[in-house]
Amino acid sequence: MTGWSCLLTGAGGFLGQRIIQSLVQEEGLQEVRALDKFFRPETKEEFPKLQTKTKVTMMEGDILDAQCLRRACQGISVVIHTAAVIDVSGAIPRQTIMDINLKGTQHLLEACVQASVPIFIYTSSVEVAGPNSYKEIIQNAHEDEHHESTWSAPYPYSKKLAEKAVLKANGCTLRNGGTLHTCALRPTYIYGEGSPFLSSVVNTALKNNGILKSIAKFSIVNPVYIANAAWAHILVTRVLRDPNKAPNIGGQFYYITDDTPHQSYDTFHYTLSKEWGLSLDSTPSFPLSLMYWLAFLMEIVSFLLRPIYKYQPPFNCHLLTLLNSVFTVTYKKAQRDLGYEPPFSWEEAKQKTGQWISSLVQQHKGTLKTKTQ
Repeated sequence: MTGWSCLLTGAGGFLGQRIIQSLVQEEGLQEVRALDKFFRPETKEEFPKLQTKTKVTMMEGDILDAQCLRRACQGISVVIHTAAVIDVSGAIPRQTIMDINLKGTQHLLEACVQASVPIFIYTSSVEVAGPNSYKEIIQNAHEDEHHESTWSAPYPYSKKLAEKAVLKANGCTLRNGGTLHTCALRPTYIYGEGSPFLSSVVNTALKNNGILKSIAKFSIVNPVYIANAAWAHILVTRVLRDPNKAPNIGGQFYYITDDTPHQSYDTFHYTLSKEWGLSLDSTPSFPLSLMYWLAFLMEIVSFLLRPIYKYQPPFNCHLLTLLNSVFTVTYKKAQRDLGYEPPFSWEEAKQKTGQWISSLVQQHKGTLKTKTQ
């Protein structure tokens, strides 16, 4: 269980950075290789400061570069694969998403086999399970219920296929004759300080006189705090590194959430930001069924125009369904198999996230002040 090394892809991302902060505190971890296509300047400054007994090596490289992946995997004990393109609005070309999310995962699995890396942990998404329809109510879903996304939209489709590839690879023979153990985690909507999506929601509201756009009032979801999502990844590395426990969870997937209250996305964002003066939009909204048909018509127009003009609708059927469905999951299986207990309570998560939102508000005020001077 001692003297091990870890490669983490997507290391410069929201979740990747938090996992590394937790990883460097793990007993016996000699080196963590942080791989990403590029790192922001602040990340380049921060990572070297994390070095304790664990060496932190930053590597810039493309997940589609097979040679780069083979080099990155040499001498590694555990791979945690968080790198992915997240896009539900249709802004990024389909092929780009499929290449990075699916082909990149397949290339990394092959690199692990060639370099005899025995453990592969995949950060999947709750979106591989659904929701498939805003009319369908799913509460406290668990892994044995076999929910599966039916969307052909590139993000859930690519993540679903990539997860299947990872779990199918469990038990395959490595180049040195060893066995590969794989596992997938399906976190719900991840929030917390540094969240790019939450930052976008808050900054959009600040530019709109502090009014949060009402885009998801009909949903019921259970988000997960970033530090709790990262902690689940640490627990999986511990269990898979134990030869007695690894066969029990190899080839399995786990929903990862915490004790954040079940609520709509709109209410959730308001709860986190109301202390800093943000308020919900009170103007009446169109019926959801009408919005859905409008989205459907815009998708048809977009498809018909594709040969001559790239028209990107402001919203689509998949996004509307995501933002307006009752779809919650339970983390009981992770609790049972991984010993997962969220280290941060809802109150702690809310406080830490709120403090960060406060800094965004202050930053916005400072920008406005500078413009008026």
